[in-house]
Amino acid sequence: MRNGSKTDPASSGQGTSSRKAAGEPSGSSRRRVWFIVLGALALGALLIAYASNGPVPQWAQGPPGMKWIPGGEFDMGSEEPMFRDARPVHRVAVDGFWMDETEVTNAQFAEFVQATGYVTVAERVPRAEDYPGAKPEMLVAGSVVFSPPDHAVPLDNHFQWWSYVKGADWRHPEGAGSSIEKRMDHPVVHIAYEDAEAYAKWAGKRLPTEAEWEYAGRGGLDRKKFVWGDIFSPDGKAMANTFQGHFPDHNTNEDGYAATSPVKAFPPNGYGLCGMAGNVWEWTSDWYRHDTYIRLVKDGAVVRNPKGPSAQESLDPSEPGVAKRVHKGGSFLCTDQYCARYMPGGRGKGAPDTGTNHLGFRLVKDAPKPGLVTN
Repeated sequence: MRNGSKTDPASSGQGTSSRKAAGEPSGSSRRRVWFIVLGALALGALLIAYASNGPVPQWAQGPPGMKWIPGGEFDMGSEEPMFRDARPVHRVAVDGFWMDETEVTNAQFAEFVQATGYVTVAERVPRAEDYPGAKPEMLVAGSVVFSPPDHAVPLDNHFQWWSYVKGADWRHPEGAGSSIEKRMDHPVVHIAYEDAEAYAKWAGKRLPTEAEWEYAGRGGLDRKKFVWGDIFSPDGKAMANTFQGHFPDHNTNEDGYAATSPVKAFPPNGYGLCGMAGNVWEWTSDWYRHDTYIRLVKDGAVVRNPKGPSAQESLDPSEPGVAKRVHKGGSFLCTDQYCARYMPGGRGKGAPDTGTNHLGFRLVKDAPKPGLVTN
């Protein structure tokens, strides 16, 4: 091409005819080639920018069912008095990534199980050697289910409203006899951490870090109380599936749901993500420590892409010796009478081997390598 570009512009007639006869492109054809090359280079430059932090244009189609979360900085944590493990509020930066628009549904998880034959932790019979001291009658396949008392109780002992139920699993959320037949668009529950990881591997995705989850959950509204703003029920409208009434004995179901709801039952946040408050808690990849944020901000610098402490460092003072992962988002059981962790800055935690009927997950996918767009 370089030699062709130096052709004497005064040449005509015979010279041009001989090049055409030899199969060489004409001047107008060469210009078209250059336009194509330059256009491709410009497209590549745009994709590099979008793959890092910028918004994704409509023509750059992402993974099905996922939303692009542009990277940036935000204030992570909460100053709510009840959220002692979410202090201090500190500045965090995350890179851009894709996130599932909703929690993984029963329908999606059923597809995974059908394709792989996977058996969840709740469906397996616990081994006595893994749970020394457990009563034999407890060593049965099952999971933890919300079992509200029929009267008011003090809120200092959660065992008053939680029970280990034989036969409870993702197909039977309340135990034997219950079904997900009419709940295929609800989030899958009774998911232990390894269940979520197995699904993620099959789907070619991963679990989000705590920082990624909170950044995405806020939907671009930095330092707001809720993922939609500062008012819990704007104009009296329910914005999330939470607990109404007197916890834990009487749920008035003012939002229309006593337990889980369809994953798109409530409005999405600013990034187009549904269910980032209430409905079900969601696993993150971070190990839990009650003082993680204190440890992070010792030098006062912006923390970039934090991934939490190690498993060995995990510590919950209320249950020392049990390593736990961070949960985010709250659930249909959250209420300002007890936890209110449907606020984006709130933190939950749980042992990796324990699922419940208010715990699910959603996944993320890293941005494509510069210059590439994945479908």
